[in-house]
Amino acid sequence: MARFARWIDDQLGLAKLAQHQFLRKVFPDHWSFMLGETALYSFVILLVTGTYLSLFFHPGSETTVYQGSYAPLRGIAMSGAYASVLNISFDVQAGLLVRQIHHWTATVFVAAIAVHMVRIFFTGAFRRPRQLNWMIGLTLLLAAVFAGFSGYSIVDDLLSGTGVAIGYSVVLSVPFLGPWLAFMAFGGPAPNPSLIPRLTSIHVMVLPALISILLVLHLAIIWRQKHTNYPGPGRTVRTVVGTRLWPVYATKSVGFFFLVFGVLTAMGAFLEINPVWLYGPYDPAAVSSGSQPDWYLGWLEGALRLFPAWEPSILGVTIPNPFFGGALLALLIVALFYLYPFLEQRVTGDREVHHVLDRPALRPGRTALGAAFITFFVVLTIAGSNDILSVISGISVDALRNALRITVVVLPLAVAAATLLVCRRLAARRGGATSVDEAE
Repeated sequence: MARFARWIDDQLGLAKLAQHQFLRKVFPDHWSFMLGETALYSFVILLVTGTYLSLFFHPGSETTVYQGSYAPLRGIAMSGAYASVLNISFDVQAGLLVRQIHHWTATVFVAAIAVHMVRIFFTGAFRRPRQLNWMIGLTLLLAAVFAGFSGYSIVDDLLSGTGVAIGYSVVLSVPFLGPWLAFMAFGGPAPNPSLIPRLTSIHVMVLPALISILLVLHLAIIWRQKHTNYPGPGRTVRTVVGTRLWPVYATKSVGFFFLVFGVLTAMGAFLEINPVWLYGPYDPAAVSSGSQPDWYLGWLEGALRLFPAWEPSILGVTIPNPFFGGALLALLIVALFYLYPFLEQRVTGDREVHHVLDRPALRPGRTALGAAFITFFVVLTIAGSNDILSVISGISVDALRNALRITVVVLPLAVAAATLLVCRRLAARRGGATSVDEAE
């Protein structure tokens, strides 16, 4: 092994490079930096479990009669894709465990990226020189969401088929470009024979490759720019306080990977998720009530349900209602998030280089804005389940919808005002400081 290592080093010259540039890299110790690691390790687990599942999944739209182990569906006509998922769940060794690990990991992957972006926003880690990495991270979040949507759509059960139909309607509603975009994404009206193979190719090849490229770029920029630090003794724009990559940080990181893998495996073993055998195959005429998407698309479902029944005509072209709550709102929010670092820089006039993070209380305006957006998304997510809430509470769906329409406007403003007041009082306790440097 020693001779082999020396031969590799003789070919590539890695030892000196690693000693001086890589192994001496310093990483901060704050727990919030583990959110990014959770996302990275979740993606690795997704690749491993997804590879195993792809060995048994058949992305076919042809109709077949199920004759597998699950008796309640035996003799039922369904697509080859749905039949293969039932086969994975009941007849493939460890199939159900791996499928549930994969689904739980996808949920944690999106959640870790989202919470990581929230941390970056509230601490100001998107400021110069990290605007590019903010946009890469946001693109990574969007790619993860699309990967999740395409992943549960290819199963072709009743729930996922309903989600595909809604997604197709939203894309189709885009003025002028809608039919072309819907054909490119779905291969024609949903459902159609090319839909499942098309979504499978996107889910298995296109999106994992894109996410891998984005992760490499994201990590390379972090490595080049060095990490940010929370305020504290010895933390300046010129220093990084933490532990070196080797041996301490590498050992802790490897241990954390196995911890993440162990927790996700336990979740897959003991917590049921997406029991597709209970939904049955997709049938456009048999859409069940209580159909909700995964949590990261729940806010869009809520926006579709809350937006008024309004279909204006522009230049003789009627704009379908799903465009406003489904496509336009999402495009506006995504555009705002992409542009926010530059908008804040323009408003504040702050063009300095920042390697020390903000305390949220010392940035009342940004913190209040972030709290308002989180409240906005939470209310919309709740609205995406207004039919279930109606059954539980006994309140009519119409009354709930009207109440939520008011809440989605009033509550974010109230939360923003309360957050602004609290942050200003906390800043005043620090002697009127308005910046981290003054507070320190």
